[in-house]
Amino acid sequence: MSELTPLELEVGHLIVDTLNLEDVSAADIEADAPLFREGLGLDSIDALELALAISRHYGFQLRSDDENNARIFSSLRALAAHIAGHRVK
Repeated sequence: MSELTPLELEVGHLIVDTLNLEDVSAADIEADAPLFREGLGLDSIDALELALAISRHYGFQLRSDDENNARIFSSLRALAAHIAGHRVK
């Protein structure tokens, strides 16, 4: 299990808090583990809630029709990297 960067840990906290994940802490999320199906087991409703939280927190929109969503939401590391490249807050 690799150590999380400060942004990965911050995004992990956002995921846990936004989705009210019980029995999971941000530090428990593996950076390269899948967020959907296996891994955290998130679903499409979770993705929508998370996209709204990211929009509010980081100041940019994640569009539901973006062809890169599978890659963007593939893992905590991928999501944090996308946020790092697009955040305005």
